[in-house]
Amino acid sequence: MTEPTTPDPGHAGTGDPREPTGDRPGDDVPAAAWSGVHRGPLREGEWVRLTDQKGRRHNFELVAGKRFFSNRGHLEHDELIGREEGFTVASSAGGEYLVFRPLLSEFVVSMPRGAAVVYPKDAAQIVAMADIFPGARVVEAGVGSGALTCSLLRAVGPHGHVLSFERREEFADVARRNVNQFFASPEGETHPAWELRLGDLAEELPSVEHRVDRVILDMLAPWECVDAVAGALTPGGIVCAYVATTTQLSRIVETLRAHGGFTDPQPWESLVRDWHVEGLAVRPGHKMIGHTAFLVTARRMAPGERPMLKKRRPAPGAYGVDYDGPRPADLPPQVAEERFDD
Repeated sequence: MTEPTTPDPGHAGTGDPREPTGDRPGDDVPAAAWSGVHRGPLREGEWVRLTDQKGRRHNFELVAGKRFFSNRGHLEHDELIGREEGFTVASSAGGEYLVFRPLLSEFVVSMPRGAAVVYPKDAAQIVAMADIFPGARVVEAGVGSGALTCSLLRAVGPHGHVLSFERREEFADVARRNVNQFFASPEGETHPAWELRLGDLAEELPSVEHRVDRVILDMLAPWECVDAVAGALTPGGIVCAYVATTTQLSRIVETLRAHGGFTDPQPWESLVRDWHVEGLAVRPGHKMIGHTAFLVTARRMAPGERPMLKKRRPAPGAYGVDYDGPRPADLPPQVAEERFDD
């Protein structure tokens, strides 16, 4: 026979499992998790996201006694503080707003920018396909505006380590503010797993005192860092490059192949298309997040080991007279000779 459940004296609820429980003592996400997420009533110092009926969005920090202004009048921050997220509120001029805490994917596309951000669809692919795990040691270059850094820190957790390299101090300052804003603690501490360094990865990475599990390269010429990355990665570790153009894609793929210490690189891109669903009207939407960047991953071989030779010959002309980039070490002799037949 099941024992009756004793009601929580700190919660005067009805027992309905659908009822919000965010006001129970200790029900917030533990601060030690460093998730950047809170449960329960909205608090002063938190950021909220207001969305109007036309889909326009406004992010701001809740400050007691302060007002939010828009072209539809104003509303008091005090009207929001203390309420469970997921409600609508009216401004002084009758504008309606939906109120939630911002998701990470919403935060990164609206945060202040120094450099272009890695969009959520690509950040999600990097976390999944580069297998970023709790406790991982990850190197990132460059840090940009800190968008990808937030996803990496969320994935490695407080027991991992994300070492971010950035050449430009103004970008590093923007990234530092954005990351600290998302993971803000009441004491104003920064994420314990994050280290931000000013400098060039190719020059600084050899000085890192331990091998790393993953290296993420979001930079103009990632092929210039392949030797440094090979020296820093643990066997079985993954390098992931994020590049915008086909010429960059070709150069990083062929450089990784020619190095000989990585598995055959895997390049791809992701496209996201929304759908319109309304009764019997079900069709592709008119909006699509198309090309943002190419992603390339490869795994580090053990010292002294080389990947297996490919059985399939390259396409005719792939490494012909017009190709002047890095050449794979296992290129069949007859293909290599064609390069000089002209």
